[in-house]
Amino acid sequence: MIWHFWETGFLIHDNVEFDFYFIRHGESQSNITPGIAAGVNFDAPMTDRGHKQAEAAGTRLGNEGVKFDKIYSSSLVRAVQTTEGVLKGMGIPDTDFERVDAIIEKQTPGWRGKLAKDVMPTEVRLLMAEKGKYFKAADGETMRWVERRASNWLEDEILYNPDWYQKDGTHTLAIVSHGDTMRALLHYITGIDNRLAMRTDIFNCSISRFRFGKLGWSIGSINDSSHTLALGDIVRDEKIVQGGLGV
Repeated sequence: MIWHFWETGFLIHDNVEFDFYFIRHGESQSNITPGIAAGVNFDAPMTDRGHKQAEAAGTRLGNEGVKFDKIYSSSLVRAVQTTEGVLKGMGIPDTDFERVDAIIEKQTPGWRGKLAKDVMPTEVRLLMAEKGKYFKAADGETMRWVERRASNWLEDEILYNPDWYQKDGTHTLAIVSHGDTMRALLHYITGIDNRLAMRTDIFNCSISRFRFGKLGWSIGSINDSSHTLALGDIVRDEKIVQGGLGV
């Protein structure tokens, strides 16, 4: 017997492709507090510059003619504010978007408001480097947990959701999230070494593009932040090493 995959339903992505725009939130109050391990307010709002970054990202997307089929935002306020700013910059401020708990930032309650030098001495940093995504700080999440909740949502809501297959062609989607959550998804998508993923720059309001179709994932760009050059970025300007390992 000759099997035709398209007749047996095996090639579920044969007729659709997803064009993802992963956008990190704009600069938040926690981002500009020097030396802390985690923001004292896990739901910190954006700064004035963060709002400008978000609108700049939206203006760029609008000028490029990008039209989103659906927009998802982390439910944390800085991501929601970013999404609103992007839509304003695109000239479509009244567009609806979905708030998603599964793509919020990595949570480490025990480290909130504490200095990195106090909670991450050398021995802790070495353990972080050794255990990688399985390192768990006090009552916090591991990067593996963040990857699991975010990737499970991505698969259930989009990649393997049959509702998307009803319309052939490319579905263009925006996902507004956070630095470590996006690094976890970068690891999930690419299989990149976790330590390298954690050191990957994801600037405020940067855009990372990935496509998913019948042949799986492909990379368009990572950390494209040319639209915020004139506004500045706390990480880029202060030469901060991202990812918290420092070893």
